[in-house]
Amino acid sequence: MPEDNHDSFRDMNMKQKLGTIVGITIFIVLILGFIIGIYLFGMIGIFELLGVQYTSFWSLIIFVVSFFILGSIVELFSKPISELLTEKITGKFEALFIQSSLQSLTNWLCLFIVDEFMSSITLSWETGIIIAILITLLEMAFEDKKKNES
Repeated sequence: MPEDNHDSFRDMNMKQKLGTIVGITIFIVLILGFIIGIYLFGMIGIFELLGVQYTSFWSLIIFVVSFFILGSIVELFSKPISELLTEKITGKFEALFIQSSLQSLTNWLCLFIVDEFMSSITLSWETGIIIAILITLLEMAFEDKKKNES
């Protein structure tokens, strides 16, 4: 049986280190691209269903990437706040309502901010709320599935 090579990173030569860094970077870029692609095709579907107009496909890509980045940053703060608010609540419905309300509010805020900075896509107030609620429901569905598998 061949021996496994468990060399540490500092014991590798320069070519091996560079290969490792490039490999990990490509892997991370592929994963992020896949996630942003899911958001992109999801937004295209939601925009088609709700009749939202955009000037070009590139403006939609910029919108989705901006929303993804801003949403990720905002989520770093909103998730812990949501967990702290619902920590002592015994009723599952009340806790779920508070968490989904806060997450919908932060999603709507991110959509609103990105929409205000972009003139190529214009969301109405009602459409922004509907999209925020749909995104929240999808995120919570995937989040619950992940928790149940753990």
